[in-house]
Amino acid sequence: MRIGLTGGIASGKSTVARELERLGAVIIDADILARDVVALGTEGLKAIVTRFGEQVLAPDGSLNRRALAGIVFADPQARADLNAIIHPRVRERALELEAAAPAGAVVVHVIPLLVETGQQDDFDAVVVVDTTTAEQRRRLMRRDGLTETEAGQRLAAQASRQERLQAGTYIIDSSGPVRETMRLASCGNALQRKGRESWPVRRLCESSDGGTPHARNSGYLLASIICRSSFFRSAISSRWRAASSNWRSAAA
Repeated sequence: MRIGLTGGIASGKSTVARELERLGAVIIDADILARDVVALGTEGLKAIVTRFGEQVLAPDGSLNRRALAGIVFADPQARADLNAIIHPRVRERALELEAAAPAGAVVVHVIPLLVETGQQDDFDAVVVVDTTTAEQRRRLMRRDGLTETEAGQRLAAQASRQERLQAGTYIIDSSGPVRETMRLASCGNALQRKGRESWPVRRLCESSDGGTPHARNSGYLLASIICRSSFFRSAISSRWRAASSNWRSAAA
């Protein structure tokens, strides 16, 4: 099963991806791959220097991301040129990693620009991690040390919140504290281990208006999606049998 996981910048995608990985999913993170394909000595970095000049290099010859960001977030054409260099290389590497995944695995592609690059139809399900634009801006400024103007430029360079929501099969509200999201996800994992693998996703996170399911309890949503895979049903059942055996031995 192929899942596309997306969301605006600083929406909480990494937190959700970590929970999916803990549950056993294979995570392919486009942000990590984007760094790999422009690492020191790569053809990707050479292409960037050819387009933008040595002004985007750090003293050690690696990419100065802040310098490059200052250029591309102020110039749509420069941003398009950068994407044309990075995106094909990232997709090629992502497909290689997916091909190496175990048969029947749930493969989650974490793609920040999934909507912008028109990939929403490439997956069995698209999960959108969502929070308010104001919260994104606040997190960006705190996390990356950006000014309000810089944060605004990065937000403006992405699809709108509404465009992402329209592309989502499922939506996770990430407005709450990280600890609460993690706690809820743990509840979802426990629910799996108790043999409730067949609970339908829509029943667990049905929207009040009958529209797109909207889950504040992300754990139930993620656990339910993962449980659709026979690979994970087998793994979960094995863990449950082992745990049951240990409990019986302890009780004896």
